[in-house]
Amino acid sequence: MENFFKLKENGTTVTTEIMAGLTTFFAMSYIIFVNPAILSLTGMPTQAVFLSTIIAATVGTLVMGLFANVPYAQAPGMGLNAFFTYTVVFALGFSWQEALAMVFICGIVNVLITVTKIRKSIIHSIPESLQHAISAGIGVFVAYIGIKNAGFLQFTSEPGNIQAINNAPFDATGSYAEGISSVITGGGIVPALVSFTSPGALLALIGLIITTILLIRNVKGAILIGIIVTTIIGIPMGVVDVSVVSNPANSLGNAFSELGTTFGAAFGNEGMISLFTDVARLPLVIMTVFAFSLSDIFDTIGTFIGTGRKTGIFSAEDELALDNSTGFKTKMDKALFADAIATSAGALFGTSNTTTYVESAAGIAAGGRTGLTSVVVAVLFLLTSLFSPFVALVPTQATSASLILVGVMMMSSFLEINWENLEEAIPAFFASIFMGLSYSISYGIAAGFIFYVIVKVAKGKIKDIHPVLWVSTGLFVLNFIIMAFI
Repeated sequence: MENFFKLKENGTTVTTEIMAGLTTFFAMSYIIFVNPAILSLTGMPTQAVFLSTIIAATVGTLVMGLFANVPYAQAPGMGLNAFFTYTVVFALGFSWQEALAMVFICGIVNVLITVTKIRKSIIHSIPESLQHAISAGIGVFVAYIGIKNAGFLQFTSEPGNIQAINNAPFDATGSYAEGISSVITGGGIVPALVSFTSPGALLALIGLIITTILLIRNVKGAILIGIIVTTIIGIPMGVVDVSVVSNPANSLGNAFSELGTTFGAAFGNEGMISLFTDVARLPLVIMTVFAFSLSDIFDTIGTFIGTGRKTGIFSAEDELALDNSTGFKTKMDKALFADAIATSAGALFGTSNTTTYVESAAGIAAGGRTGLTSVVVAVLFLLTSLFSPFVALVPTQATSASLILVGVMMMSSFLEINWENLEEAIPAFFASIFMGLSYSISYGIAAGFIFYVIVKVAKGKIKDIHPVLWVSTGLFVLNFIIMAFI
């Protein structure tokens, strides 16, 4: 173990690495409850998503530890799972099988980017301010989803702006005896705070307060503890139904049975084959894969550099490798490869993009310096599969606080943007705040790119626009034009 992980060389011990692994696991283990809650909205079986989340996290983290020998853990990414559900499936109309196919393609693309110098072109094509804006924008998006899931907001629409109900043209004199499943409005939506008379909204508020206090007090595993405590409080409030635990449908055996529904679904008739049968959708497919890849790449690189630079996990040579190297010559190369492989593996089993978690910083702060920390995290994730029956017990109100607060933490990237410089501020606004308001990561990235080009052209700084950014912006504009006529 000493020779494999080079513990003495990295100034650490087995005990320190185990404690670091425990710290990282408790900091990020909330994902085993949150990810199924988000992805199941698309129609994916909840228990299957629970297992695929654990498998993706275990495989990705093991590869990170054993191949790259760095103390980083992986799991399906927050923000990327929201993009999968709310943008790709709900807004763009893809099936969850098609979305999984795109996630798999994204993983393959990221592998190719990692082993070649294409990575260098992409990294340098996007201004640093836009990179920070995209990261912070995903935080805005995630936090907004949490606020909505908590039931803190109610929306009022002016009748004259309602365009369709149940996917049919709105008729003010019509009858909807079978209920209303969807409403499309052209504007005039006014959000307002609820009166907190419903048990669900009250429970979400209690959970948010508890989790906030735990985080502020630096309690290890604060988010996971918050989810568990909120769920327990929800029992006497009538929000949580404990009878679901004894339901055979929520057993570990049934979870493995459901896994058969999602395993390989990305390659079936409803997945990869369906994705490429409609030629008119190809530009949209390309843009969606591009958005998946872009978010994944910069999220991972930002985590590695932000946490690895101060601790010495990644050397100056590793950072230079982002620009100059190909293959797997450094720890950075190996870590990026592990991250890319995990995304395709996760899609194979049935989950959204698997990425490196910034919560790994908690374990690094606890002394983790080698891949042994990652191996400990992977083992702990594997053990959580035994708690499958309890996943159905956790209500959305219990996970909403984690979405809100993780979103808040992701917004720290706003500090790196010069808001007094309009050349930087305007594109950053559209790549971040507009991302949340439009409820779409891809639309936020597109708007940020488009306004960056507009600003630079207006200032006569066309040479500042990288060729890759020109091509990307052109594809985004083409996509919008095609969508307008579909």
